[in-house]
Amino acid sequence: MRTRPCDPKLRPGAAEGRNASDAHMKRRARSKPSRIIETDADLRAGVRALKRKCPHLRRVHERTGDPPLRRHVSGFEGLARIIVGQQLSIASAEAIWGRVVQAVRPMTPRALQALSDEELRRAGLSRGKVRTLRAASTAIVEGLDLEQLAQAPEDAVHAALTAVPGIGPWSADIFLLFCLGRADAFAAGDLALQTAAMSALNLEERPSRDELFSIAERWRPWRGVAAHLLWADYKLAAIRRKDLKSA
Repeated sequence: MRTRPCDPKLRPGAAEGRNASDAHMKRRARSKPSRIIETDADLRAGVRALKRKCPHLRRVHERTGDPPLRRHVSGFEGLARIIVGQQLSIASAEAIWGRVVQAVRPMTPRALQALSDEELRRAGLSRGKVRTLRAASTAIVEGLDLEQLAQAPEDAVHAALTAVPGIGPWSADIFLLFCLGRADAFAAGDLALQTAAMSALNLEERPSRDELFSIAERWRPWRGVAAHLLWADYKLAAIRRKDLKSA
């Protein structure tokens, strides 16, 4: 029986998820980086393509409209901001990041290295994030070239970043999405994306990272734009839940 390219019934089981993850890692090995999302017009181009390809994302867009473009500065500052925001709400991450920016002046690896752990902790950072920021700054001082990585394919960026202690797949994916603007980057381990995909595709349960990677294959080469749409839908659902509680 033929199924539609974006049919939620294609959601894989556990074994299929592992196979999809393996296939995903193989596909990452590309000779060129994916296209770059730099402007709202770039984002809208991806939205139009996804609406033609996937009825579920078309309905998401009908609810949310065009999603906002989410970009951070690249380089060490962008990477540090992502590290600070790991496993935090947007509001908490922004508050702590503001204090970190005040403490680390200028926001460079050597300036961060010059501060004591206690000074960084006073900015609101956990011990684990202090260790990760120090590991990232040391890696850059010792030769990790983020400017060169900005021109590299996704697999090379992912491998280089996750080699730094404390930087996992989620942080590398978010760096690709927000700092480098890669149109086909996708953070399948992101809880909000998993939750939004469950709702958008009418799934019975929240997909795992491997399962969401498999689902997202149908959104290539615009998986990054699909992520923007799903994040917008997740935020809209949260606002609606809050309104219902206060009604």
